[in-house]
Amino acid sequence: MTCVTAPVVMQGLAASRQPAIRHERGQRQVFCGLTGIVWLHRKMQDAFFLVVGSRTCAHLLQSAAGVMIFAEPRFGTAIIDERDLAGLADANDELDRAVGDLLARRPDVRLLFLVGSCPSEVIKLDLSRAAARLSATFAPDVRVLHYSGSGIETTFTDGEDACLASLVPGLPAEPLTAAPSLLIVGALPDVVEDQFCRLFAAMGIGPVGFLPPRQSRQLPAVGAQTRFLLAQPFLDATARALEGRGARWLAAPFPFGAEGTTAWLRAAADAWCVDPGRFRQATQASEERARHALARHRAQLAGKRVFFFPDSQLEVPLARFLWRELGVDLIEVGTPYLHRRRHAAEIALLPDDVPIWEGQHLERQLDRCRAAQPDLVVCGLGLANPLEAEGMTTKWSIELVFTPIHGYEQAGDLAALFARPLLRKQRLEV
Repeated sequence: MTCVTAPVVMQGLAASRQPAIRHERGQRQVFCGLTGIVWLHRKMQDAFFLVVGSRTCAHLLQSAAGVMIFAEPRFGTAIIDERDLAGLADANDELDRAVGDLLARRPDVRLLFLVGSCPSEVIKLDLSRAAARLSATFAPDVRVLHYSGSGIETTFTDGEDACLASLVPGLPAEPLTAAPSLLIVGALPDVVEDQFCRLFAAMGIGPVGFLPPRQSRQLPAVGAQTRFLLAQPFLDATARALEGRGARWLAAPFPFGAEGTTAWLRAAADAWCVDPGRFRQATQASEERARHALARHRAQLAGKRVFFFPDSQLEVPLARFLWRELGVDLIEVGTPYLHRRRHAAEIALLPDDVPIWEGQHLERQLDRCRAAQPDLVVCGLGLANPLEAEGMTTKWSIELVFTPIHGYEQAGDLAALFARPLLRKQRLEV
């Protein structure tokens, strides 16, 4: 490819705009990275996630996933008990036995993730060495990888980042004569993947691969001819690992809403030198449907004052979507971590006067929220009920991760997630 293109900038705004970015350190309120298993285990259909942790870890996953006790989910917990902690049993021997029993019972598993937790990290259990040992034992039928889902220093979406980053070293190398290929990085529902595939095909862009794939034996090749788009804003470690393999990241806003999706698709179209007329022909009908779906919710949301607590790392692109496409007023946008390079296109699209807070000092942020009295607070589950008891209207940020919200066809559903709590409150007041 010989195209040279400029960074994606949405119409009407210059890339030089920079809202104020502030920093806080203190008490935090977040889920741990184990929560990512809840959506990852549904995506990779021949993978299994074995958490090496405590009974608390097992209860968290069972509660978050809502899986019936008789179901056969693709996750489980190897429980560290008192004998392991006291040194009365060899934790590695116990883990080997648990993995052997699991694979004997689940012969459909082709990829096994050993997922570290706070307890396994506290007792210094070397899961990387365990994964290498078990891979050698069960090869070639089963690959064993490991990543950390501990919540000691991370938030819950970092679990997906760690998982996908663990896959990158094992991705096959692209052939020396490979044509340019596009890789979409981030766990997406199958229906959303299919929608994006149709749009890329209409533009003549391909081949297109996805990370994670639906089957572990379908891992995409990667190399210097690979261009990749991030579907999720919290995948910095995965992106850096791909860049280390020679792939090139296509900088763009994230595909939330009609405008964001168009800009995200245009980044790929520019890299493939797609004619503007063909791009418009491929996207126009879908974009118009998305804008029509958003119009139904704009009357409910326009002018409403929204406050984001840091939780999912989706806060910055969602704030851009709400302000640009639905007319909300942003009081504060908090995010646990702000990967400035990945978010540069999004930050440039926020109003200059909105404060972006990276990190969290929970008590101070609660004080600012109470003083502002917003119409809607986007926050984690741990804060939602107490704030509702104080009379505020809240939106669970974790629902924005579990629900399909990417792309044109989901734009109306995304807007509805924010409109629904306001409508509920309105009905209750009547």
